[in-house]
Amino acid sequence: MEHPTFKAAAVQAAPVFLDLDATLDKSISLIEEAARNGASLIAFPELWLPGYPWYAWLEAPALWMAKFSQRYFDNSLEYGTPQADRLARAAKENNIMVSMGLSERSGGSLYIAQWLIGSDGKSISQRRKLKPTHVERIIYGEGDGSDLAVVDTPLGRIGSLCCWEHLQPLSKYAMYAQNEQVHVAAWPSFSLYEDGAYALGMEVNTSASRIYAVEGQCFVVAPCATVSPEMVQEMCGDDLQRQLLKPGGGHARIFGPDGRQLHESLPADVEGLVYADLDLGMISMSKVAGDPAGHYSRPDATQLVHHRATRRPVIDTAPRPGATPTQDSNAGASPESVNVAAEALANSQS
Repeated sequence: MEHPTFKAAAVQAAPVFLDLDATLDKSISLIEEAARNGASLIAFPELWLPGYPWYAWLEAPALWMAKFSQRYFDNSLEYGTPQADRLARAAKENNIMVSMGLSERSGGSLYIAQWLIGSDGKSISQRRKLKPTHVERIIYGEGDGSDLAVVDTPLGRIGSLCCWEHLQPLSKYAMYAQNEQVHVAAWPSFSLYEDGAYALGMEVNTSASRIYAVEGQCFVVAPCATVSPEMVQEMCGDDLQRQLLKPGGGHARIFGPDGRQLHESLPADVEGLVYADLDLGMISMSKVAGDPAGHYSRPDATQLVHHRATRRPVIDTAPRPGATPTQDSNAGASPESVNVAAEALANSQS
């Protein structure tokens, strides 16, 4: 039996903050570099497009909303736009799979998202962070159970989570149970509150990526952004804020299914790519000792219920003008499917 073997790249760099087009330029440059160096997969940090909104951690919303909220919204990525097409085209032209971390603009809302694009430029999966962390909830909406998904690709079964989703035991277990082989763990940088909040620092969070690899017996590709001096200048207006948010904080990592780091680390303030060769045949050797959702589980004692249906605020059952009921897929549901969804929801709440 043959197992996929390929090179993966994880990004450690700073975006061009609040400039979607310029960050896309930088993204494409990194995609081209990874492809030249033989990578079949490149993974970008959480909210790489158009950058992580550190300002939300530094002062009250009443102070930053007028300055940043419209700019951030306007520079977030919407699927189906020319900017999204540029990214998909770069994946195809460089024959490389891309996992992009982005602020997804949808209607009037934003979501912390990860977009997996195939080497043919076609979308493989689009997910949203299930629960934004702490002050992120001021800016972003939530995903749903459908976003805890592992997908089949030519490079193996790939899944993704963002940041402190890696500290959610049930979410992790839902991913492990889908036989995940390659996991993208996207992080935003570890430069905030360095001296006052140990749980936000690199030691805890790179350990979370490593533990994910060991628990799930999968490869973990963990891109991690840096904070540029320009970002500090943009977001920090006084000495206290500059003390809280410092340049650097990049700790990109790639771990094997036994928890081993597979490359040399870059300095925390240096931009670049880290690479590792992934041999998916190693996974079966790791699972011999303990497969948490397989032979090492005890479903008679503990079980996880995973609600995988997509939840929408509106289910529109009206047919499109001129469409027959079998042709209509308007916003997602026939009356029969609405009844099924309603019954499933009632059962889940009983």
